[in-house]
Amino acid sequence: MFDYFMPNVNFFGRGCVNVVGERCEILGGKKALIVTDSFLRNLPNGPVERVVSSLREKGIEVAIYDGVEPNPKDRNVYEGQTVYESENCDLIVTVGGGSAHDCGKGIGVAVTHEGDLYEDYAGIEKLTDPLPPLVCVNTTAGTASEVTRHCVITHTEKKIKYVIVSWRNTPLVSINDPELMVGKPAALTAATGMDALTHAVESYVSLGANPVTDAAAIQAIKLVSQNLRQAVAYGGNMEARENMAYASLLAGMAFNNAGLGYVHAMAHQLGGLYDMPHGVANAILLPHVERYNLISNPEKFAQIGEFMGENIDGLSVREAADKAIGAIVKLSEDVNIPSSLRELGVKKEDFEYMSKMALQDGNAISNPIQGKEEDIFKIFESAY
Repeated sequence: MFDYFMPNVNFFGRGCVNVVGERCEILGGKKALIVTDSFLRNLPNGPVERVVSSLREKGIEVAIYDGVEPNPKDRNVYEGQTVYESENCDLIVTVGGGSAHDCGKGIGVAVTHEGDLYEDYAGIEKLTDPLPPLVCVNTTAGTASEVTRHCVITHTEKKIKYVIVSWRNTPLVSINDPELMVGKPAALTAATGMDALTHAVESYVSLGANPVTDAAAIQAIKLVSQNLRQAVAYGGNMEARENMAYASLLAGMAFNNAGLGYVHAMAHQLGGLYDMPHGVANAILLPHVERYNLISNPEKFAQIGEFMGENIDGLSVREAADKAIGAIVKLSEDVNIPSSLRELGVKKEDFEYMSKMALQDGNAISNPIQGKEEDIFKIFESAY
């Protein structure tokens, strides 16, 4: 038996951002809190401006919180909560990538649940009340937070990233308009694209994988392999942008239901301690974690190699599986992801603490090999 979580309604394609006002009207919204960052808010004719226009066309008032930071912090959530409550908002519209969506989910939790976000709600299915209606307008092809039940927040004092996982976090509406992704810098495109690949690979070999999640993960792996290089090379390539948006959405559908693994559990520690971009942390760790996981299901890893375009004819299953690891490394190199944690200033003395905390991360439970702290430590070392 398995369950399957998805937003009630999902819009995809060029120009679909224009439906946000109509959808918020259907949800009965009178005043929306837009959750975004200052860059997107001030971008002429950008995503925020288009969302505001669509909302106002339907007579929906708007308040804006634009303080979202990368790896959104608990302070961002509480600041947004203050705006939501003081402005008497009744629904939340997030505009951006994973940081905006996660922050918006956190605000939704904060305005409907008493207590401390970390102490009381970090973990799986601890929310007790419905959140305000949540509509997510996505602007990056990677995190897929616009379709998931995961809310990832950084605890500023403890310097850890924690996850609030609940079906109540699942947005009611997701909007993926590739036109909103065209202007993204190459480095951001690369990092978010490798995040999507990580979602697809981790969910495909996860302990929670099933035939439905496998179908989404397989297609996502193929799309990332075939389109990420082109999207990074020329950001105006609409076909590549659209296919990467599809890949991100499919990978999100997969991991939202199959779970992830040690890549994300470890990457969250790098994000919490070093504020490292999430996609970059995933990309560096992915080949090292999957090399560790390879013996758990070499047949699936051999298939990943084939999905990524490797010729596995005449190879043994193990040889084909090794091809998958090589293909991941090659893609990461081609889109100019740093090759090691050392390049990003990570300190070896933090490995012991990060290894301990990684095993406490909610994503660790679905990794295909259930290891110990010393195993995680060795993976950090191999990625150093």
